[in-house]
Amino acid sequence: MDWEGYLNLPEDLTHYEIIDGEVIPLASPTLKHQEIVLTLAERLRQFTRAKRLGKVLTAPFDFVIRRAPVRTRQPDLFFLSRDRLHDWAQLQEQPRLEFAPDLVIEILSPSETYTYWSEKLQDYFVLGVPEVWLVDVDKRAIEVQVREAWGYRSLGWFAGEQVVPSRVLAGLELKPAEVFAVLDELEGGQAV
Repeated sequence: MDWEGYLNLPEDLTHYEIIDGEVIPLASPTLKHQEIVLTLAERLRQFTRAKRLGKVLTAPFDFVIRRAPVRTRQPDLFFLSRDRLHDWAQLQEQPRLEFAPDLVIEILSPSETYTYWSEKLQDYFVLGVPEVWLVDVDKRAIEVQVREAWGYRSLGWFAGEQVVPSRVLAGLELKPAEVFAVLDELEGGQAV
């Protein structure tokens, strides 16, 4: 698929990524995945709204890595700072962005391989994303990657009561235990 073909994709095709011109449908997320996405979105939105920092949004939404060959990614969650939201009124109508969000959060799926994740991280580096979080639901841990001149550097994996450090969202007091507590409710049959 070339750029023109991408621009003319049917509107009902929403959950995919394009890798070097090939449309790759993304698997439907599990309920656990969705619960974690919503929990993170709620926590981050509370923080960013209170501080008037910008917008936290969820997939599906395309970020164009390059036009030729067409390459796009759809992060599970992303944050756009006020600096990147120059004209929010105009941006609201955009079906894709060709600039980097300030923060990308990806929920690791059991089907994703190391190679797949490495390629995704490389695409975020090329796009210029300053910070990427990888959320491992099975391990109940969050890895923070920060962009350096040569690539991403891991600040480490954080679990339990450890505060997840963020350069982009300085002052955020997010603990993995708070994020993954929703899983205890689901596993205990108390999801309400």
